[in-house]
Amino acid sequence: MKRSGFADLPLHGGRVPPWLAERMEKLGSAIVEAIIQYYGTTEFLSRLSDPFWFQALGAVMGMDWHSSGITTSVLGALKRGLNPKSHELGIYLCGGRGKQSRKTPEELLAVADRRSLNGNELVRASRLTAKVDNNAIGDGFQIYLHSFIVSAQGDWAVVQQGMNDANGLARRYHWHSAAVKDFVCEPHTGIVGKNEGEILNLIDRRASDAHNALLTIAGQAPEITLRDVRYLQMPRGHEVPARAVDLKRLGAVLAVSYERQLRDFASLLLVENLGPRTLQTLALLAEVVHGAPSRFSDPARFSFALGGKDGHPFPVPLKTYDESLGVLRRALDAAKLGHTDKVDGFKRLDALLRRVEENLQPEADFASVVKHERAISPSLGGRTVMDDRRQSKNGQMSLF
Repeated sequence: MKRSGFADLPLHGGRVPPWLAERMEKLGSAIVEAIIQYYGTTEFLSRLSDPFWFQALGAVMGMDWHSSGITTSVLGALKRGLNPKSHELGIYLCGGRGKQSRKTPEELLAVADRRSLNGNELVRASRLTAKVDNNAIGDGFQIYLHSFIVSAQGDWAVVQQGMNDANGLARRYHWHSAAVKDFVCEPHTGIVGKNEGEILNLIDRRASDAHNALLTIAGQAPEITLRDVRYLQMPRGHEVPARAVDLKRLGAVLAVSYERQLRDFASLLLVENLGPRTLQTLALLAEVVHGAPSRFSDPARFSFALGGKDGHPFPVPLKTYDESLGVLRRALDAAKLGHTDKVDGFKRLDALLRRVEENLQPEADFASVVKHERAISPSLGGRTVMDDRRQSKNGQMSLF
């Protein structure tokens, strides 16, 4: 079994407000539907197992770009949005946070019964991935969220998160069933993180003698035997720093969105009459659907699609959110009827972005972009959780 990667994230309190949660459910479902339509369920599971892509997905959906809340919120939104369509899409999300995680075996057995899969093997995989990350690697993180995503063919991915109260961090672990070997002998492709000194490592291949002696071994630093992992470490601060964004990639998005000739061509690709701000969002959505793994090395960039609920890099523009979601939803619905021009336009838009980036090599002025977004925020219905708190104190609370 290979663990494909993990991410360290700062622990932040709070919750996702209803006005964002409902939109995340719809947008996340539409993004996954587009990926499955073009690339299949196996590719979607592969992307879920990449911590950088997962972080970009959360950012493009309007979540805080760096916090631990992305994990719970994205997985919850996908489960609510995709499971009613599971029979059609061939993908099932099981488990979740706290009490929901304990329902994973029951949910997996139900899926296995419907799809004629080996339910006992799926349950075993679920339990072992949780035990390996929680017990066999003593890195100080206790698992509190466990999501098991399985396809109709029996391929699966696991995304789970642990908490370390001592250092105020959460750690997200990613698994993929593509390379099953042995759960108890170096199952991970690697674990890389802040060196916490010697840790308990019961899955080192050199621990075979200890396995025979009640599986007891201690004293191996993980980097000795665990290599080549996709590792993401997010900063504790809320603001999006310029150094976290590839400014040439962002510059290509802005060029396509705001330069008239490129904007007209991009709108034509999508068969829509689009304004620059909506096109900016759709360009980043197209990359989440069609981008290669190397394109997600700077997940903070995807927060420039729909901002963040904490106001960084700017408030969530609800008008743009709804318009962008409408364009994607109409494209997917038309494709079901055999009219693929609109949904194919997203793939052509992604290709256009890469050509602009390679040929023009534009570079965004980070401070100017953020200033512009915040200036136009009121006209786009910009909203944050801080607005909710102010409205609540005044006795006026609306969801939209």
